[in-house]
Amino acid sequence: MFQSVIEFFEEYGQIGMFIHSFIDAIFFPIPAFFLQVSLSVMNPQNALLLATVGYVASILGTPIGYWIGKVVGEKFLQKTVKQKWIDKASNLFQSNGEVAIFIGAFTPIPFKVFTVLAGMFRFSLWKLIGYAALGRAVKFYIVGALFHFFGRASEEFVTSYLSLIMSGIAVVMIIIYYVRRKRKKTKEEKSAS
Repeated sequence: MFQSVIEFFEEYGQIGMFIHSFIDAIFFPIPAFFLQVSLSVMNPQNALLLATVGYVASILGTPIGYWIGKVVGEKFLQKTVKQKWIDKASNLFQSNGEVAIFIGAFTPIPFKVFTVLAGMFRFSLWKLIGYAALGRAVKFYIVGALFHFFGRASEEFVTSYLSLIMSGIAVVMIIIYYVRRKRKKTKEEKSAS
């Protein structure tokens, strides 16, 4: 099924990339990354244009995923989870949402998770779009640039190692974020006492 979905979108080229990236930000279970790689292998000289098409579509889909989370997600949560847990998760997302969204936008974690969660927990839509724009640019344009400059030779690197490298970068960023946050908190406590 996975391959047949990719092949379906492949037939429409850049339009398929636009649609796939758009719905990837909302609900679609197969990340647009796979279609981007597949289309870039077929035509490496168009890889940067393809990255732009996917990037723009992803950003346009982001507010719709947010809206779905805001309208449907909150009701779903209230029926399935205790209010105190919703409040706790909402507070965590409000205080750490920027990092989660930015990192989630370029890692293998499905991006729709972050758009929907941002809506569910009433995170700022403008912050969501801003951090999504940064993170999605990293993801789409790294793939596009690799294919543009190295052609089909970059396929194995992109499919085998790029997600691992981006995940590793995400882990390092999370560690740096929490270390800086801890230091700031310690500094504030020392200042208060």
